[in-house]
Amino acid sequence: MKRLKKFLAFAVIGVMVFSLAACGGGGEEENTGEVNVYMWSDYMSQDVVDKFTEETGIKVNFSYMSTSEEAAAKITSGGGEQYDLVMPCDADMTSLIEGGYLEEINLDNIPNFENLGDAYKYREFDPENKYAIPYFMNYVYVIYNKDTCPVEITSYEDLLDPQLKGQIASVTGPRNLFPIALVSLGYDPNSTNDKEIEEAYEWLQDYVPNVAGFDSDSAEKLLINGAASVGFVFDGQATRAFDAMDNLEVADLSDPIQLGVDEFVIPKGAKNKENAEKFLNFLLDAENMAENLQDDNFYSCPNEAAVELMPDSYKKHPAINIPQKMKENYFLQLDVGDAMKTYDKYWTMLMSEEQ
Repeated sequence: MKRLKKFLAFAVIGVMVFSLAACGGGGEEENTGEVNVYMWSDYMSQDVVDKFTEETGIKVNFSYMSTSEEAAAKITSGGGEQYDLVMPCDADMTSLIEGGYLEEINLDNIPNFENLGDAYKYREFDPENKYAIPYFMNYVYVIYNKDTCPVEITSYEDLLDPQLKGQIASVTGPRNLFPIALVSLGYDPNSTNDKEIEEAYEWLQDYVPNVAGFDSDSAEKLLINGAASVGFVFDGQATRAFDAMDNLEVADLSDPIQLGVDEFVIPKGAKNKENAEKFLNFLLDAENMAENLQDDNFYSCPNEAAVELMPDSYKKHPAINIPQKMKENYFLQLDVGDAMKTYDKYWTMLMSEEQ
């Protein structure tokens, strides 16, 4: 899923067509005393990272993506040459695993894996827990300023109201936006039908004029500074907006909301695989993850042991503790295979029109 954040400059990728050889050979690991990570920005506590370096001597080097599609592109174009950990969303996992783009993770080196909830183990795309470690979950929903939003929002269709022109702070990326158009049109949010995707593109042509800014890292800033009255955002962004403002509300949507999971994977040919596994185990420690969550990272978290340690300010936060009916009325991003070419084509067209 950003997620799933957290996240979201647009780089459009093609379908994963690179051969396994293009991903870098297996080879022997060249442990350099560092771990190179490609993920969302503003998605991990620097204090927690510094603690890891202090305890292990391993330096963590970060590079940041702006869309989930960029993460998949890095992995399929030889990501192991540059990175030891990359954060794709769960929607890309089937293609990445079947394409042979990932190293197997040695869970013997990650005993804190047991802290994850059972729902995040033995999943359909990774039934033996060989390839992916879930980090944060992301609900994507609508929030609004009760004082300045000019319309009532109960469905995605309401986001097309002309009164909202230039008023929406929005996450970006084709797999975040096409699903709400498809849902609004009565289609499967993971449709692979060319005609349905084209109709969703036409729906989004009416959405774009209402957007004040696309940003999957910090869309909430547009709400906080008053440039937008509505946000279509990740739950972690919503928490920051709620913390800065006292006049926000989560829209009571009749439509299903998206739930995604951001995964850590080790790309094929990673040079510091052992260090990557040490870092993953460190992050999965309940106390470390709880500290990570409390440091401006109020996202939904699959680490149940960490959540148990969290204060009520997290457990009862209005952006995390959304109505149960919303949590139960959700859809997941699924791998759409070759249809991603169609999504990318229309996304490129949409963004060129937006300029």
